[in-house]
Amino acid sequence: MSTIVHYSRRELLRWSACSALGISGLAPFSSLSLHAQEPKGSGEPARRELPPLNRFSRMVQEHFVARVKEAEAAALKAKGALQTKEDAQAYVTSVREKIRQSFGPNPERTPLNARITGTVERDAYKIEKVIFESRPGFLVTGNLYLPQGRKGPLPGVVGVCGHSANGKAAEAYQSFAQGLARQGYVTFIFDPIGQGERLQYVDAALKAKKGIGVSEHLYAGNQQFLVGEFFGMWRAWDGIRALDYLLTREEVDQRHVGITGNSGGGTMTTWLCGLEPRWTMGAPACFVTTFRRNLENELPADTEQCPPRAIGLGLDHDDFLAAMAPKPIIILAKERDFFDVRGSQEAFARLKRLYTLLGAADNIQLHIGPTDHGYSQENREAMYRFFNRVTKISDAETEPALTIEKDETLQCTPHGQVAELKSRTVFSFTKDRAMELAVARKPLKGDELTKAVTSVLQLPPTATEPPEFRILRGLKSRNYPRPHATTYAVETEPGVFAVVTRLGNQSHISRPPQDPSPALLYVSHHSADVEMREEPAIKDWLGKFPDRAFYACDVRGIGESRPDTCGSDQFLTPYGSDYFYAIHALMLDKPYVGQKTLDVLCVLDFLRAAGHREVHLLAKGWGTIPSAFAALLSELVTEVTFLEGLKSYQEIAESEDYAWPLSTLLPDVLTRFDLPNAFAELGRNKREARWLNMKGAT
Repeated sequence: MSTIVHYSRRELLRWSACSALGISGLAPFSSLSLHAQEPKGSGEPARRELPPLNRFSRMVQEHFVARVKEAEAAALKAKGALQTKEDAQAYVTSVREKIRQSFGPNPERTPLNARITGTVERDAYKIEKVIFESRPGFLVTGNLYLPQGRKGPLPGVVGVCGHSANGKAAEAYQSFAQGLARQGYVTFIFDPIGQGERLQYVDAALKAKKGIGVSEHLYAGNQQFLVGEFFGMWRAWDGIRALDYLLTREEVDQRHVGITGNSGGGTMTTWLCGLEPRWTMGAPACFVTTFRRNLENELPADTEQCPPRAIGLGLDHDDFLAAMAPKPIIILAKERDFFDVRGSQEAFARLKRLYTLLGAADNIQLHIGPTDHGYSQENREAMYRFFNRVTKISDAETEPALTIEKDETLQCTPHGQVAELKSRTVFSFTKDRAMELAVARKPLKGDELTKAVTSVLQLPPTATEPPEFRILRGLKSRNYPRPHATTYAVETEPGVFAVVTRLGNQSHISRPPQDPSPALLYVSHHSADVEMREEPAIKDWLGKFPDRAFYACDVRGIGESRPDTCGSDQFLTPYGSDYFYAIHALMLDKPYVGQKTLDVLCVLDFLRAAGHREVHLLAKGWGTIPSAFAALLSELVTEVTFLEGLKSYQEIAESEDYAWPLSTLLPDVLTRFDLPNAFAELGRNKREARWLNMKGAT
């Protein structure tokens, strides 16, 4: 019969005094001390800075590049095999199906409940201020630009904004909406979630609590993965409902409805070309390149720009436009953009071949403006010319004179935020969905649970041979709690290593000695190197078991393979390298938590090959999540102790404030199980199972 123990901080101190595994002074998640204690001549401890070890800082980046290159090569082979019009048509059908697999089904079409809250009269057009509901109680603010003095019906365009704080009122986005209206287009431009009048996290004064744009997108979107939602689909659904509204207007010619947007709006234009069949023309600006180029260039993209499973399904940016083929599309790129123009050219070349097979080679175009990122005038004019060629509404070659309005003039709400109108938030829907899943979810155990865990983690079949490993050269003293250290790089996938350090009382520079006694394995929070010096639990553990073999492990992306990418010291920032690989893992349909669990399992196989017949597993913080799943799946683990681990994913999904990064979250998990299911199973199957100072959402 195993023991399940839960401890508060106060109880930890009492437990330590009873000679169990003592824990005190645990570091918070956001901090990681990089200092070691050394004695001074007086006997007083002195602080000496030791840079944390990181001998594999490019490993994660190169692994992901290799996986994305493999996916791209397979996709290009399939595209290269297209030879006839029928082949091309079948390909278009196939990418539409894959896009739907990535984004999921459309939500229910509910009443728009649209209303006009004001009108701005101008010389050649008027602007109606519109509020509609894309989902029940979920308000969307938009401006409808209506040409004056023209006979209808007129072509319509939905405008989607990029990452501007003021959304539809940003100068570049006002400019294209107004420029189109002056040429005879009914143009509807709306605020994205988290921008303009649609902040999701505001204080009593309607000011942003989480930041604007990217900050809100990441915060709301990362959380949604737990309940099987994708923030990009939420953004896209707003665009689809904006089209629904546009088509209710008698002024609009339903034979000509286009979509355009720049940057984040270029993203949504691209996705919407693949999701919505009613468009007749499209113009994505400053986004279309390739997933590989963005990854190789270490360019983070926020949540809605990274569709789940997309790369794993063989999709690339061009495929979302291919889904609309052979309708007219122009890709608008920039020579000096951070979205690599080489990728824009590659996407265009792929589409040109597809369109040629479909007999519509002239319907796909590429325009490369000479300047840097933005919907600047030269790209707007290229869009006007292209749309005019399709619709024949105007023969204008250049942009007409524009009048840029103040933000307040275009606001649809009394004080500039839908929150004051009691709009629902993305989080409120996520919480409701999580609660529904909790009611519907049956508690899994035994084989049912292990099968569900293996499936959600996307783990490969169990290896039949122990992993290969390298023996790293020894280093000068790192002030570890035992005098000698040997470090092994255990290969868990081609080119991927879990870095394992063995501490001993005697010098040992070779492979691990054959040892049938129980091993102690510590899985780190941020860095085994630092935590072996500074984590009290490790010192107490070694004091309790002075003769046991001790190993400390960094899984991929942590400690010795902490990525030094996406800019200087960006690992822990919301848009930094830890997020960057977690979101790419989702696009590859290989969750980062699953990859890290594989690392722990391979380390256990490594220890088994060294003769150990039992492993006592200790893990801290981020390391507790893959450790819990690995312990569940490996009979080699006989005891587990988790320090400062996450109590449940349910708590995160139900909390407006949470502190756990995307790299620790598991997509779709709450549709199948939660962490307490795994903890309960460990409690049944292990001799000892301890959870110490466990953390909630924050």
